[in-house]
Amino acid sequence: FCWIYIRKFQSRRESEVISTITAICALAIALITSALLPVDIFLVSFMKYPNGTYKEWAANNETRGQIEDTVLYGYYTLYSIILICVFLWIPFVYFYYEERDDNNVNKCSVNSLERTTIILSVLKVIIFYSYRAFVPLAAPPGQNSTQWEKVQYLFEELGSSHGLPALSFSISSLTLIGMLAVITYTAYGMSVMPLNLIKGTRSVKYERLENTEDIDDVEHQIEKLKSKCQDGRPLSSRDRNNLQELEGKLQVLRRRGRHLEIAERNCCTKVGSALRPFKILLGIFFILVALLFTIALFISNLDKALHSAGISSGFIIFGTNLTNPLNELLLALQPVFPLDYILITVITVYFVLTSMAGIRNMGIWFFWIRLYKIRPKKTRPQALLFLCMILLLIVLHTSYMIYSLAPQYVMYGSQKYLVQMPSPGPTSGNTTINTSRICDADAPEDQCTVTRSYLFLHKFWFFSTIYYFGNWAFIGAFLIGLVVSCCRGKKSVIEGEVEADDSDFSDDEYVH
Repeated sequence: FCWIYIRKFQSRRESEVISTITAICALAIALITSALLPVDIFLVSFMKYPNGTYKEWAANNETRGQIEDTVLYGYYTLYSIILICVFLWIPFVYFYYEERDDNNVNKCSVNSLERTTIILSVLKVIIFYSYRAFVPLAAPPGQNSTQWEKVQYLFEELGSSHGLPALSFSISSLTLIGMLAVITYTAYGMSVMPLNLIKGTRSVKYERLENTEDIDDVEHQIEKLKSKCQDGRPLSSRDRNNLQELEGKLQVLRRRGRHLEIAERNCCTKVGSALRPFKILLGIFFILVALLFTIALFISNLDKALHSAGISSGFIIFGTNLTNPLNELLLALQPVFPLDYILITVITVYFVLTSMAGIRNMGIWFFWIRLYKIRPKKTRPQALLFLCMILLLIVLHTSYMIYSLAPQYVMYGSQKYLVQMPSPGPTSGNTTINTSRICDADAPEDQCTVTRSYLFLHKFWFFSTIYYFGNWAFIGAFLIGLVVSCCRGKKSVIEGEVEADDSDFSDDEYVH
């Protein structure tokens, strides 16, 4: 999937082997990491029978502890790989491509390493200087120490008991950037992807007719301007500028005509028209899922606002006090194996796909400046690297988003525990019976195992507080994106294929 996706969007003329391999691997790492949460929930649920008793192999606390540690190390390993990709691998490849000089490859590599070192310095600040404000570390080497002593201090601290908390802190810090990406791209993708399926594209025949009329109109305006200089008089500067703009517009319209002609003959266009009812049903399903997610997130945030200990606790709440539809749906599906695991996997994949749709429709932005566009067969290698980096950051925040949607299920999965209840009936005496209940905050600590994801997410309360307010911003961004997507008309059948800044060479290559 990663290979097909990257190859679909990358520019054939500007493709580079190292950037292609990096983008494919980074996208694969993002998808693999997103799959870890369903595995975590499945493992803690698989330790118990449906009646609430532990299975024979999980009855020992040491065995359960080993499994939990394995999952935790899995999180740390994949998140560490993401850190390496974001701060080392992707920046180096990006700068290498920017500095590439066929005449001096060594100089290019040196410049790339120098710029990557600056990015690594940011990671160093995040891990040590920021973390030092919250957890006491050993005194760092003095100003007169050598570089080797500083590096030795770095490895000693990571190898001590402070290593994993420092790594957790750096990942949580990076997750804040992922939260901004989720608010920007995922929220918009959740609205634009289903509405594009519902509205469909414009008729290719009507677009060709409209484009032909525009070409005739522009050619008429060009002839009108050129007629002013038939007697030898030069055109005014205003007319020359208008003529230049009209000629550029005519060139773009002729490109659109070629693309529309190819699209009309394309089998995919005809198949897409035949699958139109299926696309409408799929779009309706996706918009209902998006609304369900938004409602569940709103109820979860409202529950935290009403029943948590507040900002100082990171709005942490155990269990659910308000009825959360998505949480109740997952709990209702537990008796039918493996429907609840399929649903939580679909939710995870849905977040990744909507994020990719949001990035594809918006492009890569830095505040109000658009850096790159994501277009089929015309996306530059730098844009693909940025796309994969943003997806890696989004995946870091996806676990907290899913926890906000279904907090009780993400904490305990489908686990149940036994409770002794008085036996019903007047002749029962003091006899008791064991009944099973779904695990919640009131369950004994040794009867229910909390997922490693939950412990990882709530290691630092101040991050949980920021994530809480980020969820409100996500809801607002989704509603704004929904209004914008509804107001926009149908997309062109060749959306993104023709732009004014495309060169003739790249356009001809695309058409062929």
